[in-house]
Amino acid sequence: MKLIALTGGIASGKSTVSARLAEHGAVILDADKLAREVVEPGQPALAQIVAEFGEGVLLPDGSLDRPALGRLVFGDPAALQKLNDITHPAVWRLGQAKLAAAEAENPEAIVIYDVPLLVEASRDRPLRFEKVVVVNARRDERLRRLVADRGLSEAEAEARIGSQATDAERVAVADVVLDNDGSREELLAAVDELWATLTA
Repeated sequence: MKLIALTGGIASGKSTVSARLAEHGAVILDADKLAREVVEPGQPALAQIVAEFGEGVLLPDGSLDRPALGRLVFGDPAALQKLNDITHPAVWRLGQAKLAAAEAENPEAIVIYDVPLLVEASRDRPLRFEKVVVVNARRDERLRRLVADRGLSEAEAEARIGSQATDAERVAVADVVLDNDGSREELLAAVDELWATLTA
């Protein structure tokens, strides 16, 4: 099994890259989906989040109110660190279990671990990746996408970008950088080239 990390800042185009790799036959392990699983009702991480941030982060049905939690942590580095200290280990454990299952099912699989916070999460828990692929786009373009495509205010978009690792920190760990300042077609062509090298 080949384990490839895929990361990039918010609104960099990472989802487009992930979807294209899936079309080629890669097994996608999405850290965001894992992060949602570990905070479902009844999970220990959700109980820890409520203990740390209060009942106000819950919806009436007992599930996590993500926007409410986001308002508490984005723009507050200490609060975000507390949240990460709860969720990152839980996501890590679930991810390891899913990787083991993927390898058991297909020992020859190319597994793409789609992890937005690779730099942040691996500072104290480095994974062994064959390659680290970083999707990169200019900060001003990412801001524009967050406002135009996701409906965030400029301040909210700035806070989201500011809460993540810098572009330089991500590029520093990259084996491959996919530039997404051009067209979608150019990005997809770069992904196709990457897949050819992974399967060579």
